[in-house]
Amino acid sequence: MTSLPEYFGPLDIYLFDQLLRGRINPGMRIFDAGCGGGRNLVYLLREAYETFGVDSDADAIDSIRQLAHHLAPSLPPRNFRHENLEAMSFPDQFAQVVISCAVLHFARDDRHFEAMLQGTWRVLQPGGLFFCRLATSIGIEDRIEPTGQNRFLLPDGSERYLANEAMLERHTQALRGEWLDPLKTTLVQHQRAMTTWVLRKK
Repeated sequence: MTSLPEYFGPLDIYLFDQLLRGRINPGMRIFDAGCGGGRNLVYLLREAYETFGVDSDADAIDSIRQLAHHLAPSLPPRNFRHENLEAMSFPDQFAQVVISCAVLHFARDDRHFEAMLQGTWRVLQPGGLFFCRLATSIGIEDRIEPTGQNRFLLPDGSERYLANEAMLERHTQALRGEWLDPLKTTLVQHQRAMTTWVLRKK
């Protein structure tokens, strides 16, 4: 018998919430923008969702292709590509669900963040679900040190691009996104703040 950790893999708990609420269903085309080795795709691959992804790390793409071959051998390896978000080869309005989990805060500066976000949003169909988790400054404003271009030194010693509430509201309006949930931010004690940003594409 497969255990729950084996069946679902290291699935982000907030993405699991979207599954439980019926926003991600069989038959939907799923696109993971910055898929890494597939931590959020184990369950979806097991359940034969039509799954795709990109990552800028070639080793990560090798890993997700191996995982997909094991869990969903009918999926073509070409579904997972070594590409940057801002220059992906997937067509416009390609997927019904786009996942962006712990990716956008690796932006180098404002321009790079905008390019990554636009590239990610481009592949989402009208009416589709955009699920994003990213590091923000929300709730830790007095614990971070700016280094320029909305990059900050965090209490955990890392440096990240950090959006804030006003920025995410502004980007939502510019994208013509519809809020499905209010912003929800988890404060990781003395380390970072992680915000969940969930939209529907109008």
